[in-house]
Amino acid sequence: MAAGLFTFMNAMTLICGNKTLDLSRPAVMGIVNITPDSFSDGGTLYVGEKVDLDKTLQTVESMLVDGADIIDIGGESTRPGASPVTTQQELDRVLPVVQAVRTRFDALISVDTSTAQVIAEASEAGAHIINDVRALRREGALEAAAATGLPVCLMHMQNQPDSMQSNPVYTDVVTEVLDFLQQRKQACLEAGIASEQILLDPGFGFGKTLEHNIALASSLERFVDTGQSLLLGVSRKTMIGQLIDSDVDNRL
Repeated sequence: MAAGLFTFMNAMTLICGNKTLDLSRPAVMGIVNITPDSFSDGGTLYVGEKVDLDKTLQTVESMLVDGADIIDIGGESTRPGASPVTTQQELDRVLPVVQAVRTRFDALISVDTSTAQVIAEASEAGAHIINDVRALRREGALEAAAATGLPVCLMHMQNQPDSMQSNPVYTDVVTEVLDFLQQRKQACLEAGIASEQILLDPGFGFGKTLEHNIALASSLERFVDTGQSLLLGVSRKTMIGQLIDSDVDNRL
């Protein structure tokens, strides 16, 4: 129902607030989209215009039973062409789910957000990881993330969701993505976030053609060589459908 992301880490342990994540093996992230318009499962956790909390918790439980190590909760769709949401909309979607999951399960919770207020309030509600497709570039996001003391995941995305797939162009996609992530890592270090708390995500499918995605996948050793932990999200992505000629429900 929701996409899964595989994480491949260099460090052996990730300190996530009051929890730790064993990284001696790849970990699996289950994605819970609290949105009406996400590309793979948008709207399935809604009743009318409200989040169906019972169904959401059933989904989380199923993911945990299936072996998910991390539950990633997001309240803003970042599919190609998606429109932005207000901070209040995002808070209304994300916080009740974070609180409910924290109460119901002994789960490690990641929150997918780019917004400073959501970062701060999600941390207070019990989130353990901040996962940002905009690499903490929104106003106040970097400072808010640093204040939480939680691990952060920095993703590369060319442009914004509403325009990222219009005509993505690179001279050297691997080098450009690496350079961007290294620059954002440096910004995090200068803000007081420890290197071992920084994860990097090349951003498969975010402002990239199939050829760009293949080039990145073929050069993962260059990302490993940075010494940072990596988060890789490819399941259900269009690139998988293009490679195996499969619809979105069969791309896990």
